Amino acid sequence: MSASGGTKAIVAALGANLAIAVAKFVAFAFSGSSSMLAEGVHSVADSGNQALLLLGGKKAKKEASEEHPFGYGRERYIYGFLVSIVLFTIGGVFALYEGYEKIKHPHDLENWYWPVGVLVFAIIAESFSFRTAIKESNELRGKQSWSSFIRTAKAPELPVVLLEDLGALVGLVLALGGVLLTMGTGDGVWDGIGTLCIGALLVLIALVLAAETKSLLLGEAAGAEQVAKIRTAAVDGESVTRVIHMRTLHLGPEELLVAAKIAVPAESSAAQVAAAIDAAEARIREAVPIARVIYLEPDIYNADTAAAGADPTTTPVARPSTEPRPSIERVLDT
Repeated sequence: MSASGGTKAIVAALGANLAIAVAKFVAFAFSGSSSMLAEGVHSVADSGNQALLLLGGKKAKKEASEEHPFGYGRERYIYGFLVSIVLFTIGGVFALYEGYEKIKHPHDLENWYWPVGVLVFAIIAESFSFRTAIKESNELRGKQSWSSFIRTAKAPELPVVLLEDLGALVGLVLALGGVLLTMGTGDGVWDGIGTLCIGALLVLIALVLAAETKSLLLGEAAGAEQVAKIRTAAVDGESVTRVIHMRTLHLGPEELLVAAKIAVPAESSAAQVAAAIDAAEARIREAVPIARVIYLEPDIYNADTAAAGADPTTTPVARPSTEPRPSIERVLDT
């Protein structure tokens, strides 16, 4: 995800949520609708979430230091996880509590036209925000389904904004339904039921976001397409004959660590091995520009060792039993 694309979607959502939050609280003050109060708190929570995402993006740009040699790219994952917590506690749990209280102590709506008018306005505003998030996501999604995009995206901002906007739109429809049913039946319990449904929806979305961002925090490998490109780029058929094994890890949404053991000809000199590593690194970076930290270890491929399989208790290696191997290891980190 480009920084500009993600920021555009976040700013659009932030502007919409701030305007909607003010309108919802005004409608609650005039009507006493618990759905409007829950929706107002929801919009405030969403606004705070977008502010957290912007803050995480800013902190992730800090330069690497001795204490954090791989940089601060994962700040974006941390703040994405905080968003799920805020959405769960402030948005979801509060709405569940407010809905329960409204069902237990129902009362009639006053000035019904306030909540109806605000909800219609909010649906229109959220639709524009949701449209922006969809447009930005489509540039990265390609042929992936939406569920696959949310599960595999390495940048947390767009999935977070997408799910928040989707939850906001569905929640607004639920709130409107609760208000209309209360008006039609004269029973304030329907307003409380609508609020409970909003709370359940927000809790569900928060749990999905928490699960996805937790996976990113633990460390995810590059996607299958990027892994294939790296393997292909590393091998030139002469100085590097194959990738014996490889590990990749996202240090941030747009920063990838690549660690690989590459096979070089047994007769290669130390100088030739060093040149082969330099060339392989350049090819990898050209093929996958986000591969910014690369560790390459030369080895001699042995078919018998490879056929025997790797020891599952150790990192996979392939070493010859008798053939000599260069005693050089180059670690390139630029």
